[in-house]
Amino acid sequence: TFEKLLIANRGEIACRVIKTCKKMGIKTVAIHSDVDVNAVHVKMADEAVCVGPAPTNKSYLNMDAIMEVIRKTRAQAVSLNVSICCSFLSSLSLQASEGVTFIGPDTHAIQAMGDKIESKLLAKNAKVNTIPGFDGVVKDADEAVRIAREIGYPVMIKASAGGGGKGMRIAWDDEETREGFRFSSQEAASSFGDDRLLIEKFIDNPRHIEIQVCTVLADKHGNALWLNERECSIQRRNQKVVEEAPSTFLDPETRRAMGEQAVALAKAVKYSSAGTVEFLVDSSKNFYFLEMNTRLQVEHPVTECITGLDLVQEMIRVAKGYPLRHKQADIPINGWAVECRVYAEDPYKSFGLPSIGRLSQYQEPLHVPSVRVDSGIQQGSDISIYYDPMISKLITYGSNRAEALKRMEEALDNYVIRGVAHNISLLREVIVHPRFVQGDISTKFLPEVYPEGFKGHKLTDLERRQLLATAVSLYVAEQLRSQRFLGTPRIPIAKSKRSSWELSVHLGDGIYPVAVSKDGSSFSVEVDGMKLNVTSEWNLASPLLSVTIDGTQRTIQRISRNASGETSIQFLGTVYKLQILTKVAAELSKYMPEKAAEDTSSILRSPMPGTVVAVSVKPGDMVSEGQEICVIEAMKMQNSMIAAKTGKVSHLRSLKTICNLSNRIEFK
Repeated sequence: TFEKLLIANRGEIACRVIKTCKKMGIKTVAIHSDVDVNAVHVKMADEAVCVGPAPTNKSYLNMDAIMEVIRKTRAQAVSLNVSICCSFLSSLSLQASEGVTFIGPDTHAIQAMGDKIESKLLAKNAKVNTIPGFDGVVKDADEAVRIAREIGYPVMIKASAGGGGKGMRIAWDDEETREGFRFSSQEAASSFGDDRLLIEKFIDNPRHIEIQVCTVLADKHGNALWLNERECSIQRRNQKVVEEAPSTFLDPETRRAMGEQAVALAKAVKYSSAGTVEFLVDSSKNFYFLEMNTRLQVEHPVTECITGLDLVQEMIRVAKGYPLRHKQADIPINGWAVECRVYAEDPYKSFGLPSIGRLSQYQEPLHVPSVRVDSGIQQGSDISIYYDPMISKLITYGSNRAEALKRMEEALDNYVIRGVAHNISLLREVIVHPRFVQGDISTKFLPEVYPEGFKGHKLTDLERRQLLATAVSLYVAEQLRSQRFLGTPRIPIAKSKRSSWELSVHLGDGIYPVAVSKDGSSFSVEVDGMKLNVTSEWNLASPLLSVTIDGTQRTIQRISRNASGETSIQFLGTVYKLQILTKVAAELSKYMPEKAAEDTSSILRSPMPGTVVAVSVKPGDMVSEGQEICVIEAMKMQNSMIAAKTGKVSHLRSLKTICNLSNRIEFK
C-alpha cells in the first residue's frame, strides 16, 4: 500500500487510524500541539512532529506547518478531519504538486458535501428527499427572521460548513432567531472558519438515522455500496450520545430506499471513499436528507461490528486505487452493536456541561466480553479547554439487541474514570430506560424523559437497601483491616474482634439505623427491619468491587471517603454520597454546627473554564433578570451567561481572556 502515512488529527480517531496502519504494515507520522506532546496518538505513531501551540487554528489546522511536516517526513499519504479542512485540500493540490495521496474523497466531493447549502441542492438534483427550507446564504439577523417567518416556526439555523452539532440552533420565534443567528455564526467562524448560515424547517420529534456508504466510482472502477444504517437519535445539543446498528425502526424496504438514495447522492458528486449520509426520519418512516459527512464518523465502530469490515482499511485501499472487495449482496447485518460516547461532562447540568482536569485513575472495561473501547487518552492524560471533551467511544456487541445492551450495562459499571466529571450515569440510565429498551426513541428523548433535567438514578426501596447494606459492609471491612498490620493486630493487647456493629447512615434526606454482623467473609445487614446478606472478596485496594447482595451481583466503585465517615459510592452508574457513623457519633453529630451556604445570588460565576469572547455590560450598568452579561466559549461551544437577578453591576473582577471557576461578575 503506502510506506508512510501522515495523520493530521488527534485523539481517538488518530489512534484508530494508526491501529489499522500497523496491521497493514504502514509507518505513521503524527502531528501534535505543544500540550499534546505526551498524547497517546503521539506515542503510538512511528514519528511525531509538533506543529504549534494548543489552539487548533495554530496547530492541527495550521496548514503551512502541516505541509512542511509532509515534505520533511516524506509521507506518501495524508489522513485528516476533512469536515473542517476543506481549505487545506484546496491549498495543497496534493496529487499534482506533492505526489501525496489523500485518504478520502477528492476535493470536489469534500467541498460540495461539506457545504450544506450546495449539498442540499445536489441532493435535490439527485432526487434525494430533502427538508423544506431556504437554499441560499442568510445575510443577517433581519433576513433570518424574514426567512424563518416564511418557512414557519420552528426552524433550524445551521452553519453551512458545520458538523458535530457546532453552529446549530433551534428557533421557535423571532427573538430566538436573532439570538440563534448571532451564536451560530460566531461558532461557525470559530470552529470552521466560515460563518455562512442556512435555515430550514425544524422537523419536530424525528429519528436521526444515517447510512454508511463506501464507494469507488467512475474513475475508480465504478463500484458503490451502502453498509446499512446507524440509529443516532439519542442526542443533546444536536450532538449524538448513544448510537446503535441496526435501527429498531427501519423495515427492509425503508432501509433499501435510504441506502439507494445515499449511493445516488455519492455518485452525483463522484464520491470515492467511506462517507455517511444522514437522514431525519418521521414517525411514518418518511425520510429527509440532512447532510453528508465526508469523513470517518465517530460512530463508525457499530457499522464495523455488524458488517465485519475495517472501514479505515477500505479507505486506504480505495485511495491506493484498488476496487472494493465486496458486492452489495455481501454486506450482512450480523448481530447488534451499541456505542456510548463517554465524555468529560457533568450530565446534571444541561445533560452535559464540559469538565476539565487530569485523569488521576483510568481503567477501561476491556475484561468484559465483546467490548471495544476507542480512546485517545490514558491515566494521567489532561482534558483541556482546547479540544473536544470526549474520553472514549465504548462499544458492545451481541447476537441481538438485548445482549448488546446487557453488555453495555456491565461495561459502564466496570469503567473507572477519576479526576474529571463524566457522563457514565446518564449513559447507563438511557440504555436501561424502558422507552429506550422498547426502541421508542427520537431526538427529543432526553428532554422528554428528563423534563426537569437529569437527576441521576432514582433508587427503588430494594436498591436503597442494597446500597445501604453494601456501604456499611464496606465500612466495617475497612475498620477491621485498619486494626491489623501485616496480618497481626496493631495492638497486641487489643480486645478480641467485634462481631456486630450498630451504625447510622445518612443518605439523601434520610437517616437510617443499620445493624451489621460478620460471619466469615460475609456480612448480615439489617436495614428497614429486613436482613440482607452481603458477600465479596473485599479487595479494598481495587477501584472495582464485585458484591453479591442476597444473590444479586452488583459492581460498585468507591469514589472517595474521609475520616468523618463521608463516602461516595458509584452504584448503578450514579454516585451517591453517604455518611456512616457509629451510634454514639450519630447522637453527638447533632451538636456540630453546620457551615452556612455561600450566598451566590449576587454573583455570576463562569460554570466552566473558557475564553471570554464578549462582555455585554460594564460597571454601573443596570441589568434585568435573564439579561446576557457575557459569552464564554469552551470546547468549541459558545455559552451565554445571564443575570440571575435584577441589579446594578458593581464591578468586573478578574475577567481576562481565559476565565476559570473563580472568575465572577458581582451585582448590587
